Amino acid sequence: MNDEPDDRTSFADLGLRPELLRALTGLGYEEPTPIQREAIPPLTEGRDLLGQAATGTGKTAAFALPVLERLAGGGERSSRAPFALVLVPTRELAVQVSEAVHRYGRELGARVLPIYGGQPIGRQLRVLEQGVDVVVATPGRAVDHLSRGTLKLENLKVVVLDEADEMLDMGFAEDLDTILNETPETRQTVLFSATMPGRIDRLARQHLKDPVRIAIGREEAEPGEAPRVRQSAYVVPRAHKPAALGRVLDVEAPTAAIVFCRTRDEVDQLTETLNGRGYRAESLHGGISQEQRDRVMTRLRNGTADLLVATDVAARGLDIEQLTHVVNYNVPSAPESYVHRIGRIGRAGREGVAITLAEPREHGMLKTIERVTKQRIHMEKVPTIADLRARKLELTRAALHESLLEDDLEHFRVVVETLTDEFDVMEVALAAVKLAHEASGAASDEEEIPEYVPRAGAGERRGREAGGDRREPRKPRKPSAGMTRLFVGAGRSSGIRPQDLVGAIAGEARLNGREIGAIEIADRFSLVEVPEASAQQVIASLRGATIKGRKVTVRRERDDPR
Repeated sequence: MNDEPDDRTSFADLGLRPELLRALTGLGYEEPTPIQREAIPPLTEGRDLLGQAATGTGKTAAFALPVLERLAGGGERSSRAPFALVLVPTRELAVQVSEAVHRYGRELGARVLPIYGGQPIGRQLRVLEQGVDVVVATPGRAVDHLSRGTLKLENLKVVVLDEADEMLDMGFAEDLDTILNETPETRQTVLFSATMPGRIDRLARQHLKDPVRIAIGREEAEPGEAPRVRQSAYVVPRAHKPAALGRVLDVEAPTAAIVFCRTRDEVDQLTETLNGRGYRAESLHGGISQEQRDRVMTRLRNGTADLLVATDVAARGLDIEQLTHVVNYNVPSAPESYVHRIGRIGRAGREGVAITLAEPREHGMLKTIERVTKQRIHMEKVPTIADLRARKLELTRAALHESLLEDDLEHFRVVVETLTDEFDVMEVALAAVKLAHEASGAASDEEEIPEYVPRAGAGERRGREAGGDRREPRKPRKPSAGMTRLFVGAGRSSGIRPQDLVGAIAGEARLNGREIGAIEIADRFSLVEVPEASAQQVIASLRGATIKGRKVTVRRERDDPR
């Protein structure tokens, strides 16, 4: 008998009511995660909270359970007006959070409604009219309902901003202010964010009252154990990146992976390349319809696709349970983007792999990400042809081993017995393995990818940065249909990131963040796609505005004939 005290916290220790405890037990929850242990008690007491927590740490339950506890126990339930409003950046996250709140609060009879764009508004109007307890909304659709007078917030007791940094990056700052200004001063406000840039701190100071502050990182591995997310990077010249990615994926053999690209064109080209290599790849970017997007996600979740090639904006809010790998086809322009991307793997105790393909000039950005995230990114060599062959032989061996253990092979015995009259049994086995190996598509006629060796001469590096780079100039990419490209006279050297441009255009020109197309950031300038009909409005709106504290030139790109 073990008499040592058990100091682990249970959900019952957090003071949750029996209905919620039964729901958690039925869902297989055994004990609270760190963010749940820290957040549930003050939230149940009605305190405001500012929480930093990465995706996958259990923050949905951390705010949903206290909301349901207060809803059931406070006698504050209205017949129609919502008790709580949860704001999230994307349609997918709205659905996920709504389903989670419904599961937790089923015994309490909690009425939960997700509202988002792309869904028929008629059903939302009917349910809001009948009465709802918790609304989970994207900011744009919430503002739409406020303007219609169909979302009543005067009796609201709790507001939750989930993934607040994502919402600001997507240009929803003004929408958030509009919504929060329509809520009672006495509300409880909860803000969760994976990163804490200055904009989040300003938002918290403006809308939260004496908040409890919690910062929870990803759960660290025990000493001697491998980390749950293995982070690695490969330095590869641009011309060899498609081949290098295919080779890395061949060696890694992911169950399901997301490959992040910068632009729509890059997504489409890489998807075609990977499909040609034998992968079942699907593309996801702002140029596809909601119906196409739903079909892509269905194929990925049911296993008929194994790779999703996507832009950052298009992939926001996705939660794919079987995801094992995240690949950055380019180094993210900001450490925050890297944090969000790898937050999709290594969840719920599962292992994950984060891979980054860096061009030689991006090597320094990897060091910046390491410094900001305080996590090591291991530099690896691109697999050679010999590595690839060895890996594919190992996969063939594993497939044969599984067949020997699981399959009924008796009806093949006559083939082997007939051949062993003429050949040694080892020769028969070798021929069978060869056929199985070749049938798996294992033959390879690729050339070796040159190994990148960093140059040691700082003087040479400075000379190249000053104008000594002799590479061929990039051919301008044509804008997407219905779009035009604007030149912005500031780039990486000024600290410009895609989210800075989206925020400035959305804030100054009143353009929805989703309407903004591909963004390319060079060292001294940036190119942004906007709808042709809005181009002059954007140029005029940004003429006196500042981005990153400085005024910038904004005009149509020179080779744009319009």
